[in-house]
Amino acid sequence: MNPRLPKLLLYLLGGLLLLNLIQAYFTELIYDEAYYWQFAKELAWGYFDHPPMVAWMAAISGHFFDGELGVRFLSCLLSIGTMIILWMMINHPRKNDYVLHFFVLVFSMTLMNAYGFLTLPDTPLLFFTALFLWVYKKFLEKNSLARALILGILMACLMYSKYNAVLIIISILVSNPKLVINKYAWAAVGCALFFYIPHFFWLFESDFVGVKYHLFERPSYPYNFNDNTLAFLVNLLALFGFTFPFIYYALYKTKITDLFTKALVYLSYGVILFFFVSSFSRLVQTQWLVVISIPLVILVFNYMMENEKSRNWIFKLGILNIAILLFLRLGLVFEPLFPIHYESHGNKKWTSELHEKIGDTRVVFENSYRRAPMYSFYTGVETYSLNNLFYRKNQYSLDQSEGMMRHEKVFYVSEYIEKGDVEYTQSDGKILQGNYYPDFESFRKLKCIVEDEKLIPGSKDDITLKVFNPYGFDIDLKKIKFGVVYLDKYKKIIEIYDLKDLRSVRDISLLKSNEISEFTLKLPEKVFQPTYLRFGISENGLPYGLNGETQKLD
Repeated sequence: MNPRLPKLLLYLLGGLLLLNLIQAYFTELIYDEAYYWQFAKELAWGYFDHPPMVAWMAAISGHFFDGELGVRFLSCLLSIGTMIILWMMINHPRKNDYVLHFFVLVFSMTLMNAYGFLTLPDTPLLFFTALFLWVYKKFLEKNSLARALILGILMACLMYSKYNAVLIIISILVSNPKLVINKYAWAAVGCALFFYIPHFFWLFESDFVGVKYHLFERPSYPYNFNDNTLAFLVNLLALFGFTFPFIYYALYKTKITDLFTKALVYLSYGVILFFFVSSFSRLVQTQWLVVISIPLVILVFNYMMENEKSRNWIFKLGILNIAILLFLRLGLVFEPLFPIHYESHGNKKWTSELHEKIGDTRVVFENSYRRAPMYSFYTGVETYSLNNLFYRKNQYSLDQSEGMMRHEKVFYVSEYIEKGDVEYTQSDGKILQGNYYPDFESFRKLKCIVEDEKLIPGSKDDITLKVFNPYGFDIDLKKIKFGVVYLDKYKKIIEIYDLKDLRSVRDISLLKSNEISEFTLKLPEKVFQPTYLRFGISENGLPYGLNGETQKLD
């Protein structure tokens, strides 16, 4: 078969690349992209919410362009690369006769369309999933050490893109159990683990803080069929728009004739089944499912080649999808065309308004890892998200932003300030207030540790609270106070108590740098029935921080 791409496909991909570059240039960042841009300011082997691939992409893009395109450039290239790889994996002898059908099929998939220009973790995940499957296809044709090592590198790239990439790897293994006794497959695993070692070290050095949050500290919600399982099913439909009945029917009708087709089918069903089960315990977001688009492009296109009715319907409905998606993409730039206010609208406006009022004063946003990077991106001013007990930890809990604010004059923005020094209007119309702090000082990285096995509110027995100071300076105890929050079974706050009877084991006035100080206390009597507790520290009158881990009560 001729490996060269058909001219029509080259023209279509070239036009799509141009469209995506223009879109990337004119569309304001969405909040997640601004957050990943913040990641890229301090390149590392890992970040609080995601592995580092998305940050590396933003950093590479920034070497070529400024502004929004300087965040999205590499995403535009990878999306085209994904489509090329998908085309290369299709072996049907008549595929060159249906180039336009292939393009419509892929371009009509909603998130495949969106990730053509947005920089999000799923953008590299889609690219490396396609590349991984292509190399796996070659590996099935002929086992070799070289192909095994490339597979290993690509498995590492998948895991550097997003943690749920493990579902892809497991699905392939389940589809082909003989890989367990294949020496080349083990070489691939060894290679993947070797290249993933830097991230393992980063996880260890960061005390697995992100993993702990997502597995143990993240708030949960009571099961609701509409919000959980029904929403999951709606998300499955939203992935493909009007073509969804024919997409899933093609999957259902696909006959497994070889190991590669089996891998594609198992990957599709595996991801769907995993998140269906997950929907009974948590909310499933649409983008978590997008990876099934990769195997389904191949399966559905092959089915289209043999079924004229499905081919015609997918083409017609795909054109309808594309028309709607292009209109919505235009609406991302021109707000009046979009049916609702979206987060790509008005960010330059609100950041400019606030910047005009406060100048280059550094800004601390209370509980907002979204506003902080967005303001910094569009103004060039350093920002920080001060996270407290009513919020969650994020990358600002790990990076060096806090140190940039210390002993600086800052403007402190909070949703709880009713009358501040300055007010401004967010893009969604919300009016926020802020106050100036002439000498800002926070210590959010202080760590509270409780090792007692029994934690009983109201008990007469003392418990020991250890406080580790990771900073390169001592901290005066007069600047801080301690508190404890009681949480319900869904990790929602019930009550917050000041710990006024805290006593130091040794008579100290300072938290010494890089040392652990010990205190004793009695847990306050509970009013309601809590399930968890968490300790926090308030510095200089600021709200209590997230200094301790969420712990189960007896």
